[in-house]
Amino acid sequence: MGGARGLPPDGILVQGLRDGDEETFALVLDTWSSGMLRLAMSFVSTKASAEEAVQDTWLAVIKGIGEFEGRSALKTWVYRILVNTARARGAKESRTVPFASLLPEEDGPTVDASRFRGVGERYAGHWAVGQEPRHWHIPEDQVLRGEVREMIAEALDELPPRLRTVITLRDVEGHSSEDVCSLLEISPGNQRVLLHRARAFLRRKLENYLSGAHDVATGGNDRGLR
Repeated sequence: MGGARGLPPDGILVQGLRDGDEETFALVLDTWSSGMLRLAMSFVSTKASAEEAVQDTWLAVIKGIGEFEGRSALKTWVYRILVNTARARGAKESRTVPFASLLPEEDGPTVDASRFRGVGERYAGHWAVGQEPRHWHIPEDQVLRGEVREMIAEALDELPPRLRTVITLRDVEGHSSEDVCSLLEISPGNQRVLLHRARAFLRRKLENYLSGAHDVATGGNDRGLR
């Protein structure tokens, strides 16, 4: 994943880190640390503990960069160190349990069943009238002001840790499904379920947000003032 977000290719980054180049270290530190902190928070009990896990990870990266063999992307290697570090810290805090063992808690529909036609109705299982997903146009000024981004960030914080971890790794940090399965030691099937549920949750949040924005734009919220 070298080259993502304006970073040089992995070969250049690795060589810079091995040479002790401060500019290279500052570049990867600034680019990856915020995502690493979000991931560490899924394994430990406090933000301070997560920050320490990230710091310990960077120390381990600098100490072990000479042993990096390039069998995976540099970012994946760094994140693997982070997961191991955060897991060990979380275990001491009695915070961490295997991802797979938590999966049954997420059993259940990802969309409210009331939005579908019931058994016995024509086209049972299809969207009920007025419940179909709507096609939204997000005004450019809203995007520029960061309103949608803030809403999504808040929604991510509301997710259970394992759902937040998987969607952060996949959709925010850009890791492949194979990388996520390896990092979190979960099966491809579990990874797909967790990602699907996380995405469904964010879609619901976005739908509610845009519905509210649409009501305001059309005067729908003014009825109570008349």
